[in-house]
Amino acid sequence: MIYIILVIIAVVILVSIKQINEYERGIKFSLGKFSSIMKPGWNLVFPIFQSYKKVDIRTKAVDVPEQDAITKDNVSVRINAVIYYKIFDASKAVIAVENYYYAVSQLTQTTMRNIVGSVTLDELLAERETISTKICDIIDKATDPWGIKVENIELKDIALPEEMKRVIAKAAEAEREKAAVITKAAGEVEASENLAIAAKKMSETPGALHLRTLATLNDLSSDQSNTIIFAVPIEVLRAFESYGNNKKN
Repeated sequence: MIYIILVIIAVVILVSIKQINEYERGIKFSLGKFSSIMKPGWNLVFPIFQSYKKVDIRTKAVDVPEQDAITKDNVSVRINAVIYYKIFDASKAVIAVENYYYAVSQLTQTTMRNIVGSVTLDELLAERETISTKICDIIDKATDPWGIKVENIELKDIALPEEMKRVIAKAAEAEREKAAVITKAAGEVEASENLAIAAKKMSETPGALHLRTLATLNDLSSDQSNTIIFAVPIEVLRAFESYGNNKKN
């Protein structure tokens, strides 16, 4: 009889042994009431009287389904994101919320639509990191009573309607043309200033213009297909004028 009792006890103990891995925590219930958190290793959970539930405490990367939203300036966009979170209190994750995975996903979707609706399209495209941080802070605060820590949220993609893509492309092209015109105008101003300085120096140096003319002719003569037009320097004309005046006198 004693052997039978010992065998029954051994079987019950063997059946009651539950293994909790290092990355898990176990929530033990005794007669339906929360009794303790089971740490990694072997733990005893006696059948009928006790039950338990495993909770994975590793960081989870969860894709948030693509959401339709309207920005503050009434532009329709489609956004999707990825959320990183982990459980810091396993008992709250089991007791305080029915399905924390589903709850976090739904909360993220709603918060994303609300935040996108409060900013303009330009802000959404230019300040993606700031908006992601804002969404993360709101969700982290809301999930704290569930024992969940939201570590980060990244907006993966922002899809725009085809009409809006064309408008943005035209605006970008106009900006590039504007920059090109400004650069060209600035170059012309700088070139004219340099030409004015060069002309002033040449006018102050006798023979400088004639030397420049000879240098230009030398450059043109290297190509036999060019027609050379000889330009007479003003100094030469002035020399002839002075010679004529002297002859008259």
